[in-house]
Amino acid sequence: MSVRPFDWRDLPALYRCREHSLFLDSALVLTAGPMLVQGALLSYLAPGTGIITAAANGKNGQQPKLIGQAMQTAGSQVARLTFLTPAEALGSSSLYSLLDYLVAVMGEHGAFRLLAEVEESASAFDYLRQASFSIYSRQRIWGIEAHSVNPRSSLPWRPADSIDAPAIRALYNNLVPGLVQQVEPFAFHKPHGMVYYQGDELQAFVELRYGLKGIWAQPFVHPDAASVKERMADLLLQPPNQRSRPIYTCIRSYQSWLEAPLEEIGARPGPRQAVMAKHIAIAQKAERPFALPALEASHPEVSAPIAHFQQRSD
Repeated sequence: MSVRPFDWRDLPALYRCREHSLFLDSALVLTAGPMLVQGALLSYLAPGTGIITAAANGKNGQQPKLIGQAMQTAGSQVARLTFLTPAEALGSSSLYSLLDYLVAVMGEHGAFRLLAEVEESASAFDYLRQASFSIYSRQRIWGIEAHSVNPRSSLPWRPADSIDAPAIRALYNNLVPGLVQQVEPFAFHKPHGMVYYQGDELQAFVELRYGLKGIWAQPFVHPDAASVKERMADLLLQPPNQRSRPIYTCIRSYQSWLEAPLEEIGARPGPRQAVMAKHIAIAQKAERPFALPALEASHPEVSAPIAHFQQRSD
């Protein structure tokens, strides 16, 4: 069974399978769209962009070709599995060869973990578990359609700035479990989103990601924050630069108490997802060779007398 980088010969198969694909990066799909063919072509034409697409040929031609893709943002230690296609071929042995290939390539690019999001009721969940992916969190995505809202004269939210990074880090460390922090370390040194303060205390930060298809919101709200329903409505019913795009709010299991306020403002829940990670082992050269202490501490032993020769002149 062979696995190779995606090239133009795989385009017909990818196009045929576009309606039978499993997408594993919710934020990417909901903000930018599936990016199936476009992302695969980009990985073929410009591999330096951090997008890796690969194809696994079925054993002896009896199994269908399986195509998968992973994506890594520049400078990030985390890569994301974006899609596998066709979904009905995930039960074949090609899946494990394909995942091993993507893991190896992403490891060469400096990624420590490969992440994937999948519904626990889907068969793909069991296949990923068998491929050594493990759950580190759970989440549910709530959708809010774009609609007209009367503008408010003064909002309690303001755009986040680099000066807010220490407060956001403290809030993140207090809210997010240690296991999640190990997989997704703090990465808001230049935060993109909105902050809400009560006095001098940061009560909430909502990361915002924008795309042509929608807006992704990831909230971090202190449990002691007041009027959570009203504050969430202030932001999520009229986010900055909405431009008629729907907004999707991702609620992780450790903040499930936020689901009630979202339901009250008219958000619609999606299915529960398992957030999974596969750790990548990266070989590194030792900075210096290991020395044996016993040999280092010993002294050279003279095993034979040293003879002095003097050349005799005739």
